[in-house]
This record gives sequence, structure tokens and C-alpha cells, in this order.
Amino acid sequence: MMQGLPDWGVFGLFGVAALAILVLGTRITGLADRIADRSGLGEAVVGGIVLGAATSLSGTVVSVTAALQGAPELAFANGIGGIAAQTAFLALADLMYRKANLEHSAAEATNLFQGALLLTLLSLPLVAWLSPEVTVWAVHPVSVLLVALYCVGAVTTKRVRDEPMWVPVETEDTRKDTPEEEPSRKDAAVLFGTFALLVAALGVAGWVIAETGTALSERFGLSQTVVGALMTAVVTSLPELVTTIAAVRRGAMQLAVGGIIGGNTFDTLFLSLSDVAYRDGSLYHAVGAGSYFWLAVGMLMTAVLLIGLILRERKGPLTIGTESLALLVIYAGAVTLQVASG
Repeated sequence: MMQGLPDWGVFGLFGVAALAILVLGTRITGLADRIADRSGLGEAVVGGIVLGAATSLSGTVVSVTAALQGAPELAFANGIGGIAAQTAFLALADLMYRKANLEHSAAEATNLFQGALLLTLLSLPLVAWLSPEVTVWAVHPVSVLLVALYCVGAVTTKRVRDEPMWVPVETEDTRKDTPEEEPSRKDAAVLFGTFALLVAALGVAGWVIAETGTALSERFGLSQTVVGALMTAVVTSLPELVTTIAAVRRGAMQLAVGGIIGGNTFDTLFLSLSDVAYRDGSLYHAVGAGSYFWLAVGMLMTAVLLIGLILRERKGPLTIGTESLALLVIYAGAVTLQVASG
């Protein structure tokens, strides 16, 4: 598709797709907040599962398309690099919330559970990489395990919300998840139908990003890891940035935090789908240490975020939480190392 286009045309398509993702992500946030109220599921559950999966669709398309084209590094780095970028976005949202540390205000048992689940899922690719290459129909067993654990985690997330065994201490800065609309099925078809159409459009934009990202990697001699972790991952993560900031502006703190953690959890499934799409063996053994560097960064940032959610610092340096500042420093350091190493 991209062979006949000049360089400026490829960059132009990349930019248009990025803008589309930005606009669509803004619209999806409002719908997700209404779905949380109308369905009675709550912001943390809808943010962690529905919104997380929806905003991750464009990234899913990028990784699967790259794997089908025989670009495993791009497929892997896009998914894992997105996790690091999206976690850094949460720190940026904390900067915009002036009342208190975002992680303090968004205290919710489901967010803690989702964070622990994310760390568990991120550890499995490392286990696969450090173990012998074993595949069934060119698919590694860890890919199946990732999907199974995600499904179990999604069901358990709902149970954690309905029957929490951990309840945060309420303070004047704690923001409760109070529905603005009563649970109702009225106009549900229109609400969910609009949401589905926007998600489909995100998928199309993701496909364009994948095609242009691959072309840019080939034309300018950039490594697939650099393109995946620092270009396509950041662009396809724009919905998470937009939805998180929009959620904070709406006062939907649990939706903001849950959307990031849930989106990151869903992003681990990029690896399963990419492993299925990659037909030359195990995806986990087809990528190098550079891609696993971003996996380690994602795990470190998730651990720092979990610490922040548990400690619930009210006020930190520079009006943001200490953990948010640490997240920005870790991500900036990782980007610097990646650029320096090429």
C-alpha cells in the first residue's frame, strides 16, 4: 500500500491517523462514563475492561498487522512500549488535577487488583523468553495462558468491586464513584452502538498507523524496536492520554486510573494475538533484548504505580504525587537510553 507513496505522503497518513485516534479517544471517554453509570458496573470496572479494551484496539491492530508482515520486533515493542507510555500519561493527568494526588483521590480496590494482575501478565513473556522454545502450531503456550488469565481477571475484577475485601480510608480528597445517571436500559442500543462504531474507527486508524510505521522503519533504517516503542506505541496510546485527561476533567478519577491500568492489562494480549499472527515460530524468541528492556520498564512503572495507590500520598512535590514524578523520570530515562542505543 505504501510503496507508491512519497515520504511526505507516508508522514501525512501517519499524522492523519494520529489525529483521528486523538479525536475518537475524546468522544469515547464520555460514552464510557455514561456506560459505567447506566450499566451499574462503575467507573473502575468499565475503565479497566470496556474503556481499556476499546482504546487499545488501534494498538492491537498495529501489533497483529506487524506480526503478519513478519516484523516481530515492531509487534512486540508496540504493545509493551504502549504500556510504559500509558503509565506515564497517568502522571501527566496527575499534573492537571490540582486538588490532591490523583492516586489518593482514585482509591479503589479494583484498581489495585488490576495492577497486580498486570504485573502477573507481564512476567509471563519473560518466563517464555528464558525457557526453551516450545510451540504448538507456531504458538507458544504462554500466549494461551495470557488470554486465560486475562479472562479470569476480568471476571474477578467485577467480584472485587461487588464484594471488596479491602476498602480505602475515606478522606476529604477521596473522590467517590457516584453515578450521574441511574442504571437504565433506555437508549442502551444507541449508546452501545455509537461506542462500537467509534471503536471500529479506532481500529481502522490503527491499521493505517501499522502500515505507515512499517514503511517508515524500512525507508529510514530505523530499528523496529525504536519505531514500535517510541512511535507507533505512543501514537496508538493517544486515546489513553485523551481519555485519562478527559476523565479527570469530568471528575471521574476511578475511570481515569482504571482506564490506564485496564488498557495496559489488555495490551498484554497484543503479544498473544501477535504470536498467533507470527508464523515463523514463537514471537517471544524472535525478539531481542531491546524489546524486553521495555517489558522491564513497564513492570517497574506498574510497580511504582501500585506503591502510589497503596500509600495514597495526598500532596507530593510539584503538586503531583511522588510516584507520578518517579514515573515521568523512569520513562524519560528509558526513552533516553533507547535513543542513545539506537
